[in-house]
Amino acid sequence: MGNKHIALTKPCSRNELTVSLLPKPTSANLGLLGWYGRSRRDLPWRRTCEPYRIWISEIMLQQTQVKTVVGRYGAWFEQFPDVATLAAASEDAVFKAWEGLGYYRRARFIHQAAKNITSEHGGNFPHHFDEIMALPGIGRSTAGAIASFCFGMPAPVLDGNVKRVLKRWSGGCGSSERQLWSRAQQFIDEAHDPAGWNQAMMELGATICLPRRAECANCPVAADCASAFQPLEAVAAKRTKVSNLYWQVQLYSCPERGIWLRQRPEDGIWSGLWTPPIIELPAAPAAQPLYIHQLTHRRLHLYAVEPEEPPAGEGRWAESLHAYAVPTGIKRLLERAG
Repeated sequence: MGNKHIALTKPCSRNELTVSLLPKPTSANLGLLGWYGRSRRDLPWRRTCEPYRIWISEIMLQQTQVKTVVGRYGAWFEQFPDVATLAAASEDAVFKAWEGLGYYRRARFIHQAAKNITSEHGGNFPHHFDEIMALPGIGRSTAGAIASFCFGMPAPVLDGNVKRVLKRWSGGCGSSERQLWSRAQQFIDEAHDPAGWNQAMMELGATICLPRRAECANCPVAADCASAFQPLEAVAAKRTKVSNLYWQVQLYSCPERGIWLRQRPEDGIWSGLWTPPIIELPAAPAAQPLYIHQLTHRRLHLYAVEPEEPPAGEGRWAESLHAYAVPTGIKRLLERAG
């Protein structure tokens, strides 16, 4: 399909919601699809059914806010307009393009999958569900999104938003993973509009049926929902154990050559990214850290030192950070260090 965007009125568009196609219309699916057709947000990945663009959007949206992805989505395709360009790029270039989106393992999977598509599928995104799911970094839900949005397959999506909607819809009955997948598949089969149904369910969970509140008065399926207008079950916030790490960041700098950088190892925090040399300290120093960077399960206390001896070991001088994928925490540290 190339990089051409598909107009919303085209048959393949996942935004075209022809409810007259439903063989067994119910108040639930009619109401939900009609609501989505009227109320959906205008997001750039909803203006296309090209697999490459849908795939990138789905991976970017994992654990990243929509507003952040909107600001980065277009720039990605300016640098990597097609799968072949992405596959041929260096990992450093891919990481740099991903900078600021976090969870860099996703970028590595995207790069690996692009190489796989190029070598095993002739550069064409696979059309079969099992082949889509076999690509690095793609699970069943992401494969369902790509398969339904791009190829019209009756494959459900079961992300966090959809799970929440399905659980509340049934009053919490039968909420095991297996049961939720079964229920999601049943709805897809009855709706006969896989793309529209998946999008509508995701939109409902993202804008109406929210984690800490449910706007039942505005919900298109409230009449069919067992939990509608009922107090949400009090959910105690899970206390995630956060590990504190104390890192000494060695700032080797030279007016003529820049700053000394070293690529992080493949395993561990910030794998594959570029940072000044880091030494992990066994305990917190007496001094206050120059910057504290919060990760999901770890809190990095960063201390800056300027060694007197020259750098040793693997690394390189960088006159500018422009060409390197540098973690946000290190950038903030360098800003504070001047």
